[in-house]
Parts: sequence; C-alpha cells; structure tokens
Amino acid sequence: MSTEAREHATERLAVRKTYKLYIGGAFPRSESGRSYPVLSSKGELLAHASQASRKDVRDAVVAARKAVKGWSGATAYNRGQVLYRVAEMLEGRRLQFANEIAQAEGGSNRTALAQVDEAIDRWVYYAGWADKYAQVAGATDPVAGPYFTFSVPEPTGVVAVIAPQDSSLLGLVSVLAPVLTTGNTAVVLSSEQHPLPAVSLTEVLETSDLPGGVVNLLTGRTAELAPWLASHRDVNAIDLTGVTDAALRRDLEIAAADNVKRVLAPAQPPKWSDDPGTGRLGAFVETKTVWHPIGV
Repeated sequence: MSTEAREHATERLAVRKTYKLYIGGAFPRSESGRSYPVLSSKGELLAHASQASRKDVRDAVVAARKAVKGWSGATAYNRGQVLYRVAEMLEGRRLQFANEIAQAEGGSNRTALAQVDEAIDRWVYYAGWADKYAQVAGATDPVAGPYFTFSVPEPTGVVAVIAPQDSSLLGLVSVLAPVLTTGNTAVVLSSEQHPLPAVSLTEVLETSDLPGGVVNLLTGRTAELAPWLASHRDVNAIDLTGVTDAALRRDLEIAAADNVKRVLAPAQPPKWSDDPGTGRLGAFVETKTVWHPIGV
C-alpha cells in the first residue's frame, strides 16, 4: 500500500477546540476559567465554549460603551459599507457555516446552506438601509409659528441581544444586523446550545472593517447571564427575542423596567424566513426633534 493510501486509510484524530469570547475586538477566555461542551444534534461532542461570567458581562458592556461614539458618529454611508464588507466575508465562508449549522441543528447540508445564503442576504438587506432609514423614519413637522421642526432617528446606545436559541445563524443575523445598522453597539448572548455559528461570525467581524467593541459576544448559560444584562444600568436596551422561558422573560422585563431600559419582547416567536421589514430598525432608535427659527 502506498503512503498516500495508508494516510487515507488511517482515521484522523479530531482536534476539539475550546472557543473563546469576543470582547472589545479581542478573543479572551472567560475570567472564570469555565467552559461547557457543545454537542451536535446527535449528541456528539463538537467543541467546548467558554462559559462567561458576570465579570465578562461587565467587560463586554464597557467595551460596547467605548465603541458607541465612534460607531454612532460614523456616517450612515460608512456604516453601510462596513456591513456590506461583513456580508462579503460571510459569503467566503458559507460552506463552513453550513457545516456548523447542519451538525448543530440537524437536517441536510443543502438545507443548512440555504439558511446561510438567506442569512447573507438578510445582512445585505439591512446594510442597504444604513443610509436610507433616516429618510424614511425622519420627518419635517408642520407647526404654527415662525419656525420649523424636523425629527431624526438616533441610536439608543448599547443594546443587549439575547440571540435566538433555535436559529443559530439566520436568527442571530436577523436580530443583530438591525441593531448595528442604526448605529448601536451590541453585547450578544449567543444560543446556549448552538454557539459555534455565532463564534465563527465574530471571526468574520474581526477580519472585516467593523471597529472593536461594536459587537461583543458572550457564550454560556442564558439564565445565568441575561439577568445581569437586563439589570445593568449602562445597557440602554435589550432584545429578549431569544428568551423562550416565560418565567425568565418576565423576570428580565421587570429588571429592565427598574432602570428604564427599552425592551423588545415579541409576543410570538418570529418566523425567520419571513420578510424582515423595517420594524427592528426602529426598535432601538430615539427620535430627536430639532426646532429652528425662520428669520430674515
């Protein structure tokens, strides 16, 4: 038997990785030193993911806050170009994402690849709105007097995103992209059981033009980490789309109300294949109205 034939005949030993967090444009380990196993839909070990702690939550919020000024202060056109670049990078790694989705969520590779393509298209869709949403949501208001007013949407600030549990890429893109499009920064808590597509997405973000700190990813236990995000007073808003436990969602809404945090909590689980519309673009913006006198 030739050397090449022997190499093909020998089963390769799989190298199981322990994936890190993504905070402030870097990939640190959890300060707790904890990790947890990530299993396939068949119960096979795929990798280990860092199990983030309360300290990691605080670090992620600090990084997101530092990035707000630069990202929200960039022109809408520039934000759109950066997001388009992310879509290009996603396109180049579509087979990797399809493999991760198929392993984690089950189903065929063809179905997983279709989800990846839809996620890329969704990212492009929201990128295209970056320099157009203000024209649609803004307005010049009619008033009676020697002045005029106009209203414009502005970013809310730091948004905590609890990613969908059942759609590890398309669902994640659907909740994250509109947050970034409107100039917010994000602290994302990935799908607890299927975090690998989210981790791979942070590698895409890091190798694109997105500034560090605009997106920060935590992996770990939703019930452990989400309450700290909901109660954190430097988080301006929270998206609870990925919280499926009714009791936990109620507790998070109460915690968010205590610090007057904007909350997005859909009554029904979204169908990710539906037309996304512009509703999520308006979920995390504040409308600023400016009065200007008319003089001669």
